[in-house]
Amino acid sequence: MSTVSQLFNTPAADVWRVIADGWLYSGWVVGASRIRAVDDTWPQAGSRLHHSVGAWPMVINDSTRVTAAEPEKSLELVARGWPLGEAKVMITLQDQGNQCLVTMAEDAIRGPGKKVPKALRDPMITMRNRETLKRLELMAAGGAGK
Repeated sequence: MSTVSQLFNTPAADVWRVIADGWLYSGWVVGASRIRAVDDTWPQAGSRLHHSVGAWPMVINDSTRVTAAEPEKSLELVARGWPLGEAKVMITLQDQGNQCLVTMAEDAIRGPGKKVPKALRDPMITMRNRETLKRLELMAAGGAGK
């Protein structure tokens, strides 16, 4: 899996508030262009958010499902974007008082994206997720989700 980590200057509770508000997902996840619906139980295991991926007019409607969650500590997802495929995403938060170490691991698990050689796939995912973590930190520091 491609893994990136970043030390945020915000506590885990503030980061989790952003993650726990599914309507904010497209604000921090690179590639998600809009949110169409969010299950009332988000981010509990089994819940989904329905998003669009890409830029108009080339937009793909699909969903992301929570496979496991521990509030303020971790979130595991299966993100879909067919016809490109599916990815497993794991986000962990390590609270350090007024700071939080956030780690994001991701890899393709189904579909054409899985056929891209890992040596090419990992650097692309790494670049995308570095930007994703930068966006998440800015949203958490700015009070999003409160």
